[in-house]
Amino acid sequence: MRLLHVVPSYLPATRYGGPIVTVHRLASALAERGHEVHVATTDVDGPGTSGVPTDRPVTLDGVTVHYFAAGWPRRLYRSPAMGRWLARAVPDFDLVHLHALWLWPTAAGAAAARRHRIPYLLAPRGMLVPELIRRRSHLAKTLWLAAVERRNLAGAAGLHVTSALEGQDARRVGIALPPLVEVPNGVDPPPAAPGAMSPAVRATIAAGPFVLFLGRLSWKKGLDLLLPAIARLPTVRLVVAGPDDEGYGATVRALVATHRLAERVTLLGPVSATDRWHLLAACRALAAPSYSENFANVVAEAMVAGRAVVVTPGVGLAALVERAGAGVVCATDGAAVAAALGAVLADPEAARAMGERGRAAALASLAWPAVAARMETAYRAVTGERAGAPTLAG
Repeated sequence: MRLLHVVPSYLPATRYGGPIVTVHRLASALAERGHEVHVATTDVDGPGTSGVPTDRPVTLDGVTVHYFAAGWPRRLYRSPAMGRWLARAVPDFDLVHLHALWLWPTAAGAAAARRHRIPYLLAPRGMLVPELIRRRSHLAKTLWLAAVERRNLAGAAGLHVTSALEGQDARRVGIALPPLVEVPNGVDPPPAAPGAMSPAVRATIAAGPFVLFLGRLSWKKGLDLLLPAIARLPTVRLVVAGPDDEGYGATVRALVATHRLAERVTLLGPVSATDRWHLLAACRALAAPSYSENFANVVAEAMVAGRAVVVTPGVGLAALVERAGAGVVCATDGAAVAAALGAVLADPEAARAMGERGRAAALASLAWPAVAARMETAYRAVTGERAGAPTLAG
């Protein structure tokens, strides 16, 4: 099949978190299965650009990536050059997979697919949640939903969700949805030799045992629950690693000061992929007390690294964590998070067993080859192509 993924930003713009990495790994895993996979995206990387060529396609891990310069309004990732390319190129694909909501590339890709009668899947990537819509840019999103997103959803052959929870959240928005297509994100096993760690991470690990928070500093990640929980556990040290693209770091630092945790909380800032694996290998447990997380890639990484996890019900992988016995799913409040962490840390042998069960579950159900096969089956159902058909396009 000839497949086109449309996503507002892409590698190397990893500041935007897990979706950037997982869209690429899905695309590359599909390419490994023999499909011809293209990505249309912009060169946006924070306030600047990612320095990628916009005058020619780039090949990354078997995927042909078309980068386009973003114009005004930049915050919507609007790109006239991408629009012109989509108008010409979309008819040549068997299926279009759109990632993210509320942004111009999704609307442009959906419009081109409808115009040329090419089926498309729409993946909200955790953005179709009533609480999130109300909390951030509520008026703008309500207007966009009425003017643009309703039509995009109505024309889609399916809504790609990465967990049952994401599907439930989308239904609560109260608008008509296409059929749900549940295919999780995948996870890679830890590298056999992760490489040298940075001096900051080396010093952090050498300082002694710690609980790890790994992810963007955002209100929805539950750091306002985790830091008070650490305050209730006087012998526990917390390491917080992740970028601050929303300005939430000031709130985190204030919470550290309020709870007098300066001696027990290390704020590392953004870390490399290599350092992520070193931190996961060294931590006693991973804490992910999010209010809303459609999947939670870091939880999958912790599981495949053999670490016990403490998560809240708002984490998309909570059901797998509970089913596999890979950690503790606790209520979304600081006292419950503290109790769950305390229980995990109090019994190292039980925590080790949780980690082993989590590793087995992640490798069995979240390995990228298996996830790509599931997505391929969904694509064939949407396009009407039989499952045994050749995967190489002529």
